[in-house]
Amino acid sequence: MYIDGVFSGGGIKGFALIGAYKEVEKRGFRFVRVAGTSAGSIVAALVTAGYTSDEIFKRLDELDLSAFMDPRTTLLPFPIAKWLLIYWRLGLYKGNALEKWIAEQLMVKGLRTFSDLPPNTLRVIASDLSNGRLLVLPDDLPRFGIDPGSFPIAKAIRMSCSLPFFFEPVKLKTGSETNIIVDGGVLSNFPMWLFDKEHIKKVRPVLGIKISHHVLNRPKHKISNALQLYEALFETMKDAHDARYISRNYARNIIFIPTKGFLATEFQLTEEKKRALMQLGKECAEDFFQSWSY
Repeated sequence: MYIDGVFSGGGIKGFALIGAYKEVEKRGFRFVRVAGTSAGSIVAALVTAGYTSDEIFKRLDELDLSAFMDPRTTLLPFPIAKWLLIYWRLGLYKGNALEKWIAEQLMVKGLRTFSDLPPNTLRVIASDLSNGRLLVLPDDLPRFGIDPGSFPIAKAIRMSCSLPFFFEPVKLKTGSETNIIVDGGVLSNFPMWLFDKEHIKKVRPVLGIKISHHVLNRPKHKISNALQLYEALFETMKDAHDARYISRNYARNIIFIPTKGFLATEFQLTEEKKRALMQLGKECAEDFFQSWSY
């Protein structure tokens, strides 16, 4: 059966998305259009390219994930230089290695730019900090005078994955102006709303896969120090837009995957943890399909 799909952000915890995707395949569902944010945009792009869940896991499993942490060359020790990199470059790592890897995986399937895909097959979310607005890529590229079809898919994924202060933001130039683009999760970490048009019947069922607790079972933030305050602030900012949509639609079409104990930026993830995340995603999807009525 053909469906549309949405994959949430979650950093390295995105291995859980692959596990859920494996169960989706097993049930005989096939995605026609997909959307995603951050880690979800990577999975969405590889799904669009035609990779199976096993192939996605194999390619990521073979990769040294720490290779994505590509700092700029500096004469100073990194513990000292990192503060300068954050201040001047706005991020610890360049993000070029991530973009290069994505481009290589897509080229294997003959994909480079959005013109290599049918319209609306793949859409990803990024955040335009310069103009204070959410970006849907490739749809919003004409705002910058850019032809959507000519834009590299890997560049769009890199934009969606540019976690603030961790990766350097992407600088999108329009004439004499430079626009700072960061992780889409800042404004919408789970863009299921992309497939929702009021008073228009959906062509296919829409299935979401979200790395979080169920909206009705989300634990309260514990705030007793400045670090916890920042974490709660970022989480609230990240999820507020999407939570309103999810609650309105009763979350009946979403596979929720709670990943407590895993860090989004844990790039030295062990084999055991990778497989644990995969299994967790698969199990959550199995439970979901026991009662999903589409």
